[in-house]
Amino acid sequence: MPLQQSMFLDFLRPDQLLLNEPMMNHTTFRIGGPADLLALPESGEEIEAALSVCKRIEVAHLVIGNGSNLLFSDKGFRGVVIKISKGMSKMEVHEDEIVSQPGALLSATAAKALEEGLCGLEFASGIPGTLGGGVFMNAGAYGGELKDAFACAKVILPDGTLRIFLPQDMEFSYRKSAVQHNGGVLTEITLKLKPGDFREIKGKMDDFNSRRREKQPLELPSAGSTFKRPEGYFAGKLIMDSGLRGFSVGGAQISEKHCGFVVNKSGATCEDVLKLIEHVQTAVMKNFGVMLEPEVKIIPEKCACRG
Repeated sequence: MPLQQSMFLDFLRPDQLLLNEPMMNHTTFRIGGPADLLALPESGEEIEAALSVCKRIEVAHLVIGNGSNLLFSDKGFRGVVIKISKGMSKMEVHEDEIVSQPGALLSATAAKALEEGLCGLEFASGIPGTLGGGVFMNAGAYGGELKDAFACAKVILPDGTLRIFLPQDMEFSYRKSAVQHNGGVLTEITLKLKPGDFREIKGKMDDFNSRRREKQPLELPSAGSTFKRPEGYFAGKLIMDSGLRGFSVGGAQISEKHCGFVVNKSGATCEDVLKLIEHVQTAVMKNFGVMLEPEVKIIPEKCACRG
């Protein structure tokens, strides 16, 4: 039995450990080769134990959620991927607060808020990621961001200590948080919302989701918006005005529906996507003098990932 798997079996069941697991099965892009080991913890204690083992045996490791903003190498990942998803999706509601494990989907969290008549998460109802991943990158849409609802979180720091982060500790900014910078891992999140009218909340959600379906290529695999919004511009418009609507490299394509999305039209590889991103950056820089920065996180086969 491989050393890595045997050491994890001290606290994880065999069905929580997948050897040579294709990462294309765990990302919304549907791209990525096999990770040496995929661990599926179901509690904060199991996350802590998995991180401790990785540190002790000095193996590269990466914590992910629903994989909605990730592009893995075609060669996979040499190390351990710790996936926090369905096994850690429990939620509780206490008056105007939702206390949740980080693996809960943002859509499910927004649905729970609607069920309880709480407003403030309408924007998140159609975002495909997990709550943990959303807080990690301060996900947002339609004028809302998770920082607006964040109350506190339990975070495992790289040295193994557990700390409570308050809003001022998170240093939220556009698609960034302190947890990104310090390599911490969220194990529990509390959101503070406001009482609202069920019909109004549902109406906003329905409107946002209708706009998403109308404008975004939800019918094809993607990692959401491929590029961050450059100050003073919209990435999609810059790409469209560069004449790149529908432009393809291999199986990767600039969406014909929304130029801000690179989609996996037909068996795209990581290499296809990277070449397409580079082509877009070069064209937009040449035409408008703007360097587009990828929003999708690119995960190489070998890296010093520690969080």
